[in-house]
Amino acid sequence: MGGVIVTNPPKADAKDVEALAAFGVATVSEAMGRTGLLGPSIRPVQQGVRVAGTAVTVLSWPGDNLMIHAAVEQCGEGDILVVTTTSPCTDGLFGELFATALQKRGVRGVVLNTGIRDTQELRDMGFAAWSRAVSSQGTVKATGGSVNVPIAIDGQVVRPGDVIVADDDGVVVVPREKARETAERSEAREAKEAATRAAFLEGQLGLDRYGLRDTLKRLGVEYRSYEEYTGAGS
Repeated sequence: MGGVIVTNPPKADAKDVEALAAFGVATVSEAMGRTGLLGPSIRPVQQGVRVAGTAVTVLSWPGDNLMIHAAVEQCGEGDILVVTTTSPCTDGLFGELFATALQKRGVRGVVLNTGIRDTQELRDMGFAAWSRAVSSQGTVKATGGSVNVPIAIDGQVVRPGDVIVADDDGVVVVPREKARETAERSEAREAKEAATRAAFLEGQLGLDRYGLRDTLKRLGVEYRSYEEYTGAGS
């Protein structure tokens, strides 16, 4: 198997990446019309961490981490490494030594559509990671692949230079061309949610704030007392 290592791909503007870092994965996905999520099987190995950065993508052979070694050279300040394989794989392709090399280069985290190991060490060193599985199974370095090419995870395309936002809820990808627009929409959504939160704290119900009583009526949902529903009074 051959492959290609693409150098210096275009990236989202750093200011837009930092703007997106202020928002959670759910907010960013909603701001894009509920798109961009990598799927619920990609889970964090830590809790309480949110990162945003530009994607460096890796396409590897199952059970083989050669191309991750090649990708480290292409990573820099503010990047997030995103790895998938040509067919399903849960082997531990990534661990503490990779994280040490990437952290030295200013990489903010890793997203793996495969397995990860050394999770305690990763938490101890503060290197953020999301993966499909945790596995101690080792790998080889024997098969070619590609770096900085478009890849797909759970049907979602991730291109080099796209923005990755990841937190306890999962991972979302923002196309680099939409980074600024998505940050602006995320900010507007946060403001709207803040107003709704204040209203709920004052006792307002979602049924009234969102005009859902008419929706219930239109759908034929009826209010009945317990006695009416059970016939207990007859």
